[in-house]
Amino acid sequence: MQLFRRHRDDVVRLVHRMLGPSADLEDMVQEVFLQVHRSVAAFRGSARFSTWLYRVTVNVVLMYRRTARSRPKFALETEAPTLVDGTPLPDELVVRDARVRAFYHLLERLSEKKRTVFVLHEIEGLAPSEIAQLVGAPVLTVRTRLFYARREVQQFLADEPDLANLSYEVEERLSAQISRRSI
Repeated sequence: MQLFRRHRDDVVRLVHRMLGPSADLEDMVQEVFLQVHRSVAAFRGSARFSTWLYRVTVNVVLMYRRTARSRPKFALETEAPTLVDGTPLPDELVVRDARVRAFYHLLERLSEKKRTVFVLHEIEGLAPSEIAQLVGAPVLTVRTRLFYARREVQQFLADEPDLANLSYEVEERLSAQISRRSI
């Protein structure tokens, strides 16, 4: 129970970032912790527990995505914005919601391997070496997938009207990263 309370928010965040808005979010979180309970005895302690938990979470999400492909999709799931004092204006929320949906649509166009690496690095902030442990691939493979994922995302941004202005921001960020590496 302590594991659940301590790590639930991290698992929810990662599942949401990998799946996007989904009605199955809570089911996925429960499945992750079921898997943790079943296999915690196999945890060897050679890596941090959080790294192992990320790996379990990624594996559960990937299994879900594989089985979800075979299920029919009946409607686009959306999250209705909720107003709380001090939140942006409703029209800003609508624009933000459209951008979020467009971004998740864009991520859906990436292959599973590229999407996983992209989300773990660019959104979760994990280092390529940590991602390599999570996905069970060499660091060079992770870096290669990340390179191609970034390139595809940049190409896809031009195709998404709600994200068109982000293309310039991404290009600037990538250029800055490349110039820092060459120094």
